Amino acid sequence: MSTTSQDKIENLSLEFLELADYDQLKHAMIDSYTNLPDSYWKKEQIKTLIDKFPEGQVVLKVNDEIVACALSIVVKYEDFSGQYTYEQVTGNYKFTTHDDDGDVLYGIEVFIKPQYRGMRLGRRLYDYRKELCENLNLRGIAFGGRIPGYHNYASEMSPKEYIEKVRMKEINDPVLNFQMSNDFHVSRVLKNYLDGDKASMEFGVLLEWDNIYYTQPVTDTVALKSTVRLGLIQWQMRPYSGIEELMQQVEYFVDSLAAYRSDFALFPEYFNAPLMAAYNDHSVSDAIRELAKYTGMIRDRFSELSIKYNINIITGSMPEIIDGQLYNVGNLCHRDGRVEQYEKIHVTPDEQKVWGLSNGSKIQTYDTDCGKIGILICYDSEFPELSRLLAEDGMQMLFVPFLTDTQNAYARVRLCCQARAVENECYVAIAGSVGNLPAVENMDISYAQSAVFTPCDFAFPSNGVKAEATPNTEMILVADVDLDLLKKLHNHGAVKNLKDRRTDLYSVVRK
Repeated sequence: MSTTSQDKIENLSLEFLELADYDQLKHAMIDSYTNLPDSYWKKEQIKTLIDKFPEGQVVLKVNDEIVACALSIVVKYEDFSGQYTYEQVTGNYKFTTHDDDGDVLYGIEVFIKPQYRGMRLGRRLYDYRKELCENLNLRGIAFGGRIPGYHNYASEMSPKEYIEKVRMKEINDPVLNFQMSNDFHVSRVLKNYLDGDKASMEFGVLLEWDNIYYTQPVTDTVALKSTVRLGLIQWQMRPYSGIEELMQQVEYFVDSLAAYRSDFALFPEYFNAPLMAAYNDHSVSDAIRELAKYTGMIRDRFSELSIKYNINIITGSMPEIIDGQLYNVGNLCHRDGRVEQYEKIHVTPDEQKVWGLSNGSKIQTYDTDCGKIGILICYDSEFPELSRLLAEDGMQMLFVPFLTDTQNAYARVRLCCQARAVENECYVAIAGSVGNLPAVENMDISYAQSAVFTPCDFAFPSNGVKAEATPNTEMILVADVDLDLLKKLHNHGAVKNLKDRRTDLYSVVRK
């Protein structure tokens, strides 16, 4: 066979293996496995693989000569959940274990001719397998890997200890190092895996790669969206003659966002505060309790609008009396008619002192037709423990209705929400009110710049701002967010804030 050197490469191509390539394949395997005599596949075995699963068999050719190869089958993961051998997983080398309805791509062969190692050809083969796994919607890739350096340490340590030392870079095992550098993780040690592999002492390690885009097959015809459109209302505080005029303005905004096919409409905190103007003859604490009498009616109207306009509505927040106590609450009105309530966990000193509000206690995420969301009201966004609990429960989008009077108050909410997006690898949408209410005591002025924040990584805006409204102007803000990018960030980001937490040293615990 040719001994083409790297500096004479004129063409490098990844191709499907064909039976006509068999002679080249055989010689390439013999060159690659000099320490394992007769380690090459027979022609009838290659034919079986190509017939059963052609897209799983690929080769790399340099100047039309095979220099590397990857062979694979599809199996059901549950069939190989315990101990097994290479002979068993390949169906006694006849590949009867291949199952078109399986859920895992199982690698049965990867080799590279010695003179072409160090050229990152193995990475090309692994990248192809990953792409194939994603295209076939398989849950992941698995294979039994060799640990050829283990025989040098077998008298000193177990395979498990050896693997850990390789992982910690205390021992160099180029084969295992390469596999782990390609995002494969060791699941378990396989005893007597490959007969005759003396270098590995016949041990193998089950290596796995998880397909983050895998979607569990379901019979339900409704699938969660990967791209979600968020609609934010930057609400103008203005006098209203009553609840009907207020709700007319609410419906106007809901209608506008629905026309843009938004999946969510987010209203600000205390957006209904103008109705308190009718109670100027009351004390401040009594006036907000009068406002609380409208909350049930407004909630019902919001639910009707969510169904009518086919949009999920987050109603900002409103005062509500529950069991004699005054709380700051809001509602998630699903477009299928369901209504769920959320509460402000940390009321501000002003809310407690002037209005007599009580702290809420409900901390939870909400399942929607567009993914799992969290909702925190204004001041709650400044406490990172809350959003961390929601992130641990799978939150993908965090909604924060807020009301701030000055720029420094707004800056606290904004900066904290940007931090929540980075540390929890999620999207954060904030919506506030603008304008003045001279006739409403303790609700005189409002300052806001509504926005959608993202993590800061290559797939996102470098400053972490997806979109933002014009400050102190009544308007709507519409932005699309891609949930698949969050999955990719979580597993392959430049940093992995959630995965890299030192849970051996600290944790956030819900009481």
